[in-house]
This record gives sequence, C-alpha cells and structure tokens, in this order.
Amino acid sequence: MKRIGMLTSGGDCQSLNATMRGIGKALFNYYGNEIQIIGFIDGYKGLMHNEYKELTSRDFSGILDEGGTILGTSRQPFKMMRVIEDGFDKVAAMKRTYKHHNLDCLCVLGGNGSQKTANLLREEGLNVIGLPKTIDNDLFGTDMTFGFQTAVNIATEAIDCIHTTAASHGRVFIIEVMGHAAGNLTLHAGIAGGADIILIPEIPYDIKAVAKAVERRAAEGKNFTIIAMAEGAMSKEDASLKKKELEKKRSSMPASYELGDEITKLTGQEVRITVPGHTQRGGRPCPYDRVLSTRLGAAAAQFVIREKYGVLVGIHNDKIVPVPLQDVAGKLKLVDPESEIVAQTRMIGISFGDK
Repeated sequence: MKRIGMLTSGGDCQSLNATMRGIGKALFNYYGNEIQIIGFIDGYKGLMHNEYKELTSRDFSGILDEGGTILGTSRQPFKMMRVIEDGFDKVAAMKRTYKHHNLDCLCVLGGNGSQKTANLLREEGLNVIGLPKTIDNDLFGTDMTFGFQTAVNIATEAIDCIHTTAASHGRVFIIEVMGHAAGNLTLHAGIAGGADIILIPEIPYDIKAVAKAVERRAAEGKNFTIIAMAEGAMSKEDASLKKKELEKKRSSMPASYELGDEITKLTGQEVRITVPGHTQRGGRPCPYDRVLSTRLGAAAAQFVIREKYGVLVGIHNDKIVPVPLQDVAGKLKLVDPESEIVAQTRMIGISFGDK
C-alpha cells in the first residue's frame, strides 16, 4: 500500500483543486486500490496537529473547475527561526504526523513560504514533492505557476471595466493589483488591459515622471489615464527606506492612495483608486490553468511512482522538470527591468514612471 500525504498552504488561489485532482486521478489510475491519500486540513497546521481526512477517488471528481481548496489552507504557521513556540516543537510535530501515517511522500501545493518549509522538511529526512502555486508567478525554478493566468484575466477585466468610466469622466484611475515584491501580475495585466502607466516593485518610480506621463496624454487630447500599480510598487524615495520604516509608512497610507494625492497636486487632475483585491484569487480557474494544473499534478504522481523526491514540479519551455527544493527555497523570481517584455512595453509608449 502506497501512502501519500497532501496539503495546500499559503494564500488560496484558483486551480488548487485542479492540481490535487491531477495528482489523485493519476495515482488512483496507476495504483488502483493500493494507494491511500491523506489530505491534511488547513495546510501545515493540519500536519502539525494531525487533522486530516482520507481522500478517495470520488473526492477528486467534479473539482476541476472549482476555485478554493477542498482541504482548506492557512498562511505560514511559523517563521523559519521560530519552530518552537510555547514549548511546542512544530517541526517535530509535523515529522511525528508524517511517521504516524507511515507516509511515503508528502505533496505540498504552495508558494514561496510553503516551499521553503517543504525544503526544511526535506532536510529533516522526509520525502517531499512541491507543486508551484501563486498568483504572483514569483516562484523560482519554474516558468509558470498555477493561478497566475486566471489572476491576470481577472485583473485585466478590472482594467477593461475602468476604461469606460475613466474616459467618460476624464479621470486618472489607479488600479491596485496584487503583488508585494514581484510585478509579474501587474505587468501582464497592465499590458493586456491597455494601461498607460505600469508601476511595479522592481522599477521604483519618480512621481515627477508619472505626472509628466499623465500631462503628456492630456496634451495629446487624451482626457484620461489608466495606471496599473502593484501593491508593492514604491517611489525611488521609498525604495531607499529601511523595511520597518516603509512598513510604518504604508500602515498609515497605501502606496496607491499616496500616489493619487501626489498626482492631483502636480497635475490638478481628478484621481480615483480601484482595488480588485481578493477577487484576483477567487473564482473558477481559466482553461489555461486547468491544463497546467492537470499536467503538474500528473507529473507529481509520476515523481511519486519513480520515487523522485525532494523536488519542485517545475515547467521550462513547456516541459515538466524536477527542480531541487534547495534551489527553490528562499528565492524569488522577479521582473527583470532589462528583460525583453519590459523593453517591448516601453516601445509602445507605456511608461514605468522611472523616466
């Protein structure tokens, strides 16, 4: 009897269910009745406290197009340097649960923090396979993460909808897109939505350059401007602040509202802020994500069968590849300011607010 553990960790996103379905269907198809899949409730929290349910083949039916996760999820339950809290050794508890169920492998569906913990468990001697989940597409070691394309679609639709009201009222609209450290989602949604200015964390902006781009459009007879702004975007001045200083500043005023006030002061134009927020994480996965998730899930099952552990199921040039978890843990995949996509975006006149 093969025994596999499974959990979803971190922020929710579309296609978690589709990915679990890919794993489950492939394993049941290969092993038949000789496979037991244990689903841990609410991510690593369930693994720590042995809260679980056994998943049958029926549990993986009808969930391909469902958003959310049938197992529930939670944010990272501990910082890496605080594995012991109030006398409770969290890593020891997870190892104990793993051994209690006599697991052959644990499949972890999660983003950066989740894969960092997965690597920690690998270092502790557990067999782990990671699957790349995040709407930010900022996970190192893979070209694409599931959930990203659906989030791009939702953010793009938000920008599309804003166009008509912005044009009707002659306003500057700032659409705040998710993304604390990485601007992949904002960049792609901004291009797809026809934004005039795209502001991302990797390219700190100059407020004067942003105001200049707004005024240039007005001089050309265009009475509105669409700005796609990542929630983690920052000015050149803010980029020089220490992390705690920036967090204190942001606690009193989000970057998008500060930018809006500055644009009004410099240009006199009316500014409105739109925050799609968690709608970008919700809803049904798009067809692209359903296909990607099915492939990643099936590949994870193949790694289980081959006993290829300690890896992230990555995709490079449309081919599934195993990426060592130690090469993924603690690393972010950010937008390269010198990349082709940024250069091509500049070529069509979209401003990044830096010059």
